Amino acid sequence: MEEKIQRTFIREEAYLKLRDWILEGKLAPGAQLKDKELAQQLGVSRTPIREALLKLEDEGFVITKPNRSTQVSPIEIKDAYPLYSIVWTLEKLALNQAYESITNDHIEKMAQANERFLKKMKNKDRLGALEADHEFHSIYIEISHNKELEKIITDIKQKLKRLDLYYFDKVKNALLSYEEHQQIIESLRKKDLSAALKAVEHNWKASFSQGFFMRLLLRLTQALDLDSPRSSQLSSFCFQGSAHFSPASAA
Repeated sequence: MEEKIQRTFIREEAYLKLRDWILEGKLAPGAQLKDKELAQQLGVSRTPIREALLKLEDEGFVITKPNRSTQVSPIEIKDAYPLYSIVWTLEKLALNQAYESITNDHIEKMAQANERFLKKMKNKDRLGALEADHEFHSIYIEISHNKELEKIITDIKQKLKRLDLYYFDKVKNALLSYEEHQQIIESLRKKDLSAALKAVEHNWKASFSQGFFMRLLLRLTQALDLDSPRSSQLSSFCFQGSAHFSPASAA
């Protein structure tokens, strides 16, 4: 019994470590994953590594093709739209359920989390910014007291975390999400639930739009000199376009 518990612990630790490496980009999209090498890196046997890779494959983080080694899944923004739409729908449900229980103290905590978010973004702290963003949204999700809803949202956001981290260094306007958070805060201060719900949806739609246009930008600039004026003009065009982009058009 003791050995079985220990093995389960090692398997879970291996899974969490590999998942974090993928989320943080240490294992880049398309990178080959060899169980022997990973086992040596983590100081474990190959069995928990194989079990961890199977779990990661079920979650869409890795892919295994016939007669080929396992690879980190590519990042496709078009495949993320269904996830974003689920998140903003469920977060609106959480906010609606939490609304009557939200106090000024909760709103102040959201404001503080948003200031931390802005600071982390300006400091190019990817993980710190995402943690602050998660904290901001988690305040009203937790107040909903709907544990099943909270779990579903958390699981989906784990998949989106990889996308957010990947595009973080390429999205230069740190004020966009900060201002969108401010709209949610101000709506709650005014006790305008309808406006707050719309602001939550807009925040997530804007996040998707920025990712979509950055994917477009990265593809177009492959044939250009990245330091050229033409590339800079293209970047500006894509950022301006993302503000008016309808996510439904990419679905």
